[in-house]
Amino acid sequence: MANKKPVAKKATQEQQIIETAPKVAVEKPVIETPKKSTKPKWEIKDRLYYLVGRHTPLTLTIPCKHTRKHSLLYFDEETGIQKEIRYATNHDSPFKSEQEGEATLGHIMFRDGDLRVPKAQQNLQKLLSLYHPLKGRIYEEYDPVEEAYDDLELLDLQTDAAVFARDMDVDDAEAILRVEIGSEVNKLSSKEIKRDLRLFASNNPELFLELAQDENVGLRNVAIKATEAGIISLSQDQRTFSWASNNRKLMSVPFDENPYSAMAAFFKTDEGVEVYRSIEKKFN
Repeated sequence: MANKKPVAKKATQEQQIIETAPKVAVEKPVIETPKKSTKPKWEIKDRLYYLVGRHTPLTLTIPCKHTRKHSLLYFDEETGIQKEIRYATNHDSPFKSEQEGEATLGHIMFRDGDLRVPKAQQNLQKLLSLYHPLKGRIYEEYDPVEEAYDDLELLDLQTDAAVFARDMDVDDAEAILRVEIGSEVNKLSSKEIKRDLRLFASNNPELFLELAQDENVGLRNVAIKATEAGIISLSQDQRTFSWASNNRKLMSVPFDENPYSAMAAFFKTDEGVEVYRSIEKKFN
């Protein structure tokens, strides 16, 4: 029994050393998950391209090969090389450097404002959708999702414009309509003004909302009405406003600026505020 006590004591000392020894953190191997490619996949389908802008000619042919007059070059960021593109009907690739042998060049023609390219013509589709420099400038590719988004934006604008137009008073409505139809607004009754304003808001909601939130529109309208009523006068060269009663000069119109817009800005000055108040009294 006496021989076993030192052994137990030694074991206790070794246990204490192990317990007090600093623990070394074992790093776990990091397993990298492969990143998913964010590059959109090319979908094989029929595609429609349409001309942008107000005018759509019966036929329009866009360049199909690189020339001095029409640059058809595409810069490949992965390789750092600028590639020449052309539409060759007998080659799969739109890049000239990848077209081996004889090339039969085709025409790219829009008829009645659009161009339909079947899925069998992948070379022409890729040229128009991915590489042609005129995309976004002369033509666009029809995208139903994009079109739906644009339609929703337009509907939201029309809704906002309709609410503004419905709650707007006649004086503000007249000011906005004057921008659109000029002095013809003087011939309209209050009901006709409200009606035409709501039609304007529906047909051109973006411009309507811009005018509705422009404080200068109302001031500009006052300047026009005061001129038409003979309260103030604008010189023949449209450079000077004066009181019509005594021909006393009110202000000079800055060069290359609309006179009534300049008068609206003048109404905001200390001197112009007094002129504005005087005009309002004469209206009453």
